Amino acid sequence: MYTIRVLLAEDHVMVRELTRASVQREEDMEVVGEAGDGEEAVRLATELKPDVVIMDVHMPKLNGIEATKRIKELQPSIAVLVLTAYDYDQYIFALLEAGAAGYLLKGLKIYELIDAIRAVYAGEAVLHPVVARRVIEHLISPTPAGVPGTEPLNEREVEVLKLVAKGVSNNDIAERLVLCLNVVQTHLGSIFNKLEVASRTEAILFGFRKGWLTLKDLP
Repeated sequence: MYTIRVLLAEDHVMVRELTRASVQREEDMEVVGEAGDGEEAVRLATELKPDVVIMDVHMPKLNGIEATKRIKELQPSIAVLVLTAYDYDQYIFALLEAGAAGYLLKGLKIYELIDAIRAVYAGEAVLHPVVARRVIEHLISPTPAGVPGTEPLNEREVEVLKLVAKGVSNNDIAERLVLCLNVVQTHLGSIFNKLEVASRTEAILFGFRKGWLTLKDLP
């Protein structure tokens, strides 16, 4: 069984210690590093190449938004899971646009955090319900389809994107559409390339902006 390698980026020592203890209890996870500020988070992410970074927003030296942006530029394969006390719109959208795969609010149950780590590691999008509502409210009015610099998705790719928005895993998408798993992964790769995004979350946001996704496409 593969062990998910997690890096913690949190300036509050007690919160970091509690998170580390919770993650370390899981047989399929290990904490490979801890950062107390944004600059250290970027450095450790580059050196250690974890699978998932749990990122706070407010940190010394470099905030979570800029740290996320730099990590995704240097190591695009790393999934950044935001865990913060703040649900301000400017933070939510800045972090999602920076490439965060998930946005959770502190106060959630431990099992929810653990499930979210596994989900973003698997390439899925994870949004706290409050955050999801904010995203929907802002994206309910789609932008015109002909946005420069993007290619249109074909019918099958839109179908796959709608299932992604519902939170359906790659395996279940393959089963529902009667496709091989490799074909589903190829479709997802094509979607990411056409939209110039690196995560399911970004693809879903783009889908709303383009009008390919509506409220009925959500879980």
